[in-house]
Amino acid sequence: MQAKPTERWTVAALAKAAGLSRAAFARRFLAELGAPPLRHLTTIRMQRAARRLAESDDSLAAIAAEVGYDSEFAFSRAFKRHTGEAPAAFRRRCSAQGAALALPVVCAAA
Repeated sequence: MQAKPTERWTVAALAKAAGLSRAAFARRFLAELGAPPLRHLTTIRMQRAARRLAESDDSLAAIAAEVGYDSEFAFSRAFKRHTGEAPAAFRRRCSAQGAALALPVVCAAA
């Protein structure tokens, strides 16, 4: 997941790659990382998206595709759900603050 966050990962596919049942994989993953596999994937994607939003002028559609979302709308909705802030608002705030990043998802205290 770390190396290929744009893949369409499923718990079943990850479990198969690990040689475990789906349930055993999910339990072990949660115990080791403290989050279910697909929530962890969302965190990886949102961290990368936040960095791209703060460091580039790329379009939201381009960033959405880069972190594994099929549409700007789906990406925007996931970003806001994860961070509490819309991607465009996050970018404006980071730009206005000229902020050095303190990711995972904040460029500075709001």
